[in-house]
Amino acid sequence: MDDIEGVLKGQNIAYFSMEIGLSNEIPTYAGGLGILAGDTIRSAADLKVPLVAVTLVCNKGYFKQVLEDSGSQHEQKEEWVPAHFMTLLPPEVSVNIRGKDVKVRAWLYNCKSLTGGCVPILFLDTNVEGNSEEDRGITDYLYGGDQRYRLKQEIVLGIGGVRMLEALNFKIRKYHMNEGHSSLLALELLKRNGLKVTDVKESCIFTTHTPVEAGHDKFDYGLVEELITDRKDLEVLRKFGGEDRLNMSLLALNLSNYINGVTKRHSLISQELFPGYKIQSITNGVHSYTWTSPYFRELYDRYLPGWANEPELLVRVGGIPDDEIWAAHRSAKRALIDEVNRETGVGMDYETLTIGFARRMTEYKRPTLIFSDLERLRKVNNMGRMQLVFAGQAHPRDEAGKGLIREIFRYIEELKGEMKIVFLENYDMEMAAKLVSGVDLWLNTPQRPYEASGTSGMKAAHNGVVNFSVLDGWWIEGWIEGVTGWAIGPEPDEEFSDEECMACEINDLYNKLYYIIVPMYYDRKDEWFKLINNSIGMIAYYFNSHRMMRRYVTNAYL
Repeated sequence: MDDIEGVLKGQNIAYFSMEIGLSNEIPTYAGGLGILAGDTIRSAADLKVPLVAVTLVCNKGYFKQVLEDSGSQHEQKEEWVPAHFMTLLPPEVSVNIRGKDVKVRAWLYNCKSLTGGCVPILFLDTNVEGNSEEDRGITDYLYGGDQRYRLKQEIVLGIGGVRMLEALNFKIRKYHMNEGHSSLLALELLKRNGLKVTDVKESCIFTTHTPVEAGHDKFDYGLVEELITDRKDLEVLRKFGGEDRLNMSLLALNLSNYINGVTKRHSLISQELFPGYKIQSITNGVHSYTWTSPYFRELYDRYLPGWANEPELLVRVGGIPDDEIWAAHRSAKRALIDEVNRETGVGMDYETLTIGFARRMTEYKRPTLIFSDLERLRKVNNMGRMQLVFAGQAHPRDEAGKGLIREIFRYIEELKGEMKIVFLENYDMEMAAKLVSGVDLWLNTPQRPYEASGTSGMKAAHNGVVNFSVLDGWWIEGWIEGVTGWAIGPEPDEEFSDEECMACEINDLYNKLYYIIVPMYYDRKDEWFKLINNSIGMIAYYFNSHRMMRRYVTNAYL
């Protein structure tokens, strides 16, 4: 408890997130949102920002991905034991669900930094003696179950989280909602402030990550009335969360003074989705030290001392000899290729241009775009060999996403003997770190405008890996054609129909591979070195979570 007592000397920012990615051993994350939350917390600890994080324990994890030879995905439980990593705190609080009290306890995990900073993370848990069997399972699975299960989780996170902070005597200056899952905390704050909306808005910050209307959590009021039985609460929710359905993002928007999207483009899209609200932008970043391979860490330590806590020093990468940068990249690539060959036996080699694509498998990410025209792909490969590494999980209920994995496996089979292509099973943080540092080219092909931010390309840039991406999300801000990498398809302000845009993207993808990228990689290494240097000095120095956290402090927290 010493660490908590130290933090309690001042006011804290309470950071609420449904998922937080800390390590493979604590599988309380599903993808980008959770990884971002973990990076946010790590940077807050490094910078000694007085933050306390609140999430759910999800002791049965998200799921472990198992793939058949055909590419069919199966999900297995990924249970873990909180007591192996955390301390159970004494207080219990309760939340009312379906007219009865559900007990909530909290596990404490301290995220400590070498700078001496520490961010306590509270993992809320309903597996408490006295709760019914059903209620004990509310905090079991991340994004598990149906709408009823999800709303119960959001009651525990938002309302239970505020009550737990109070029980632990935290003095909270601001409540930061990382996406709308925790927005019921605003309902709790309204009750505590005698329904003074101005006071609550002054206390709340809302970061939205979703660029499409369908992606925001909405609940039918029949279900809401079943789980939240207080009539006054229901009146408040209808007033601030929508008359027809409870829209958790709308609730957060109406009760927050500071609202932001996660890139400049995303803020503009969010403004169109929710006209009448002032939506700022703070572009995401990644935790530099976490996502830099050991080989580049050693190099940066030698030439740019202090870079880990001042990533802006990476702008001085020009002072590092090219041959040492190339040696660091070669070591990271060797580590990845060795791992791929151990896992798959595919026989990839160290010299071939290696392209990586790893992210959640869902339709708008379009992981199969590179296979749109196999004859053109073969033509590129015959001119200069390529090998492809894929990874990613589909949500258990996303049948289309699962279908994409099977489709990639069919292409792997069809191109067997011509191109070495693998799909790695059970994509997690450890695998992501090897992929973003070990490939030569990072491919990203989202359908515009559905990529709110994306951060994998930022991680790749920290390791001198070059980006090749559709102009959406963060890449609009990081892209300088032929200098920091390459774009796929039209610029954001160019007007195309969906069909025209797709045709343009496919042409650009193959043409740039054939005429620019493959020849440069094999025949003009001096030009490739410039791109590696620019990835570090013009992307990594800026697109990091230290810069992001400083923006949150000055724009939202103070």
